[in-house]
Amino acid sequence: IRPIPAEPDDVLYVIQVQYTHRPDLLAFDMYGDKDLWWVYAQRNIEILKDPVFDFEAGTEIFVPKGPSLKRLLGL
Repeated sequence: IRPIPAEPDDVLYVIQVQYTHRPDLLAFDMYGDKDLWWVYAQRNIEILKDPVFDFEAGTEIFVPKGPSLKRLLGL
């Protein structure tokens, strides 16, 4: 786990009901890898104090786009 800095192409995303307390599901749907759930917590460290229980429907978070994330992670 490492810092995920803000990027100009980050998307403001409103967490949907089906992803409540399940950042792993959103990571799978967005990036094809459930193990990237931690990206949301690192990018939104001020909003998601608890990366699972603060991951609630209606919460607005910033989400890196796939290509930017791959570049940051060296994938």
